Amino acid sequence: MPATIVVGAQWGDEGKGKIANLLAQDADIVVRYQGGNNAGHTIVIGDETFALSLIPSGVIYPNVTPVIGNGCVVDPAVLLKEMDMLRARGIDPSNLRLSTNAHLIMPYHRKLDAVRERYLGKEQIGTTKRGIGPAYLDKFARVGIRVQDLYDPKIFRDKLEAVVKETNKVLVKIYNQLAFDPGEIADEYLGYAEILAPYVDDTALFVWQAIRDGKNVIFEGAQGVLLDVDHGTYPFVTSSNPTSGGALTGVGVGPRDIDRVLGLTKAYVSRVGTGPFPSELSDEIGETMVRVGGEYGTVTGRRRRCGWLDAVALRYAVRVGGITELALMKLDVLSQFATIRIANAYEWEGVTYPEFPRQQGVLYHCSPVYEDHKGWSIDISEVRQWADLPETARDYVERVEELAGVPIRLISVGPQRSATFGKP
Repeated sequence: MPATIVVGAQWGDEGKGKIANLLAQDADIVVRYQGGNNAGHTIVIGDETFALSLIPSGVIYPNVTPVIGNGCVVDPAVLLKEMDMLRARGIDPSNLRLSTNAHLIMPYHRKLDAVRERYLGKEQIGTTKRGIGPAYLDKFARVGIRVQDLYDPKIFRDKLEAVVKETNKVLVKIYNQLAFDPGEIADEYLGYAEILAPYVDDTALFVWQAIRDGKNVIFEGAQGVLLDVDHGTYPFVTSSNPTSGGALTGVGVGPRDIDRVLGLTKAYVSRVGTGPFPSELSDEIGETMVRVGGEYGTVTGRRRRCGWLDAVALRYAVRVGGITELALMKLDVLSQFATIRIANAYEWEGVTYPEFPRQQGVLYHCSPVYEDHKGWSIDISEVRQWADLPETARDYVERVEELAGVPIRLISVGPQRSATFGKP
């Protein structure tokens, strides 16, 4: 059975939760490999909608083991609340496995996230203010606190006291905030430790062994390639690696263990928060995309910016994301337009950029070079197979496939699971 990585090929919000959930029907394990509770994975099953921010979307299936890998940062309060929500809706999350090496989001991380963003003013990154970035910062500064530390109270208290001492200096002296009491934090988090103990595991070994045993494993990420801290539109990026490479390090398996990398792209582009966006539309067309596509953040409720599909950025995402095939999402939204455009290059100061520019400052100033395609102007939300799409819709899909350089395997024309079908 295959091991499949699901990767966002844009700036996030591509529909990873839906596709991961669809694939999870036949999976044994679904594992989150990066990010924290800044993900917004919406799953629609029949008349029920589930919005998950941390637990892998496969949790709704009793045959699936959901795993939170070492590459994630975990807010225990959020995790337990999400588990309680699932129980209240008749879903048992008791087979969850949580990596012993995952880093913890602490109260001071949330505070730092909020005050730093506020002090940036007009230069704000657009963080969700959930402590994700500061938690990763501590991780790479080697002062982070991991899940396993909870189970040695002395180590936990010593680490906590040391990091809180330094963090309080920043909060009090620079940001004029109240200091944190490490004793209060310790009592709170050691209480979480007792509740979480049945779920903590060596998840790297667990997933590796599952692959060796021929089980079907889905790797589910958050955000998208264009938000990757190394390869995205820095500094307007997330604090981790949503690429397929990030999946390997965020779980603890090697490249030879992976069979395919499924990239997700909308039939247009959306972006939440600030940062460059060459094909953004600040007109009636963009507003229509927002309205028809329901382009509001699952986690934050923030309005997303929208624009025509950017083939330059998509080719880049395919390359650096290690994507082997694509799922094209929300094709039905484009039914509103008689003419559909694709940005196939950028232009600035007389220079044409057919590929993603090395100097990302170009992205702030460039103009997209569009190619136009005839729309289909009919509702396709009830279509359930490739042959029933209008010819112009099929032509559009095939052109996106050609520009991306990898095959499109799945097409989605609505939020329901049945509205996703294969392309021959």
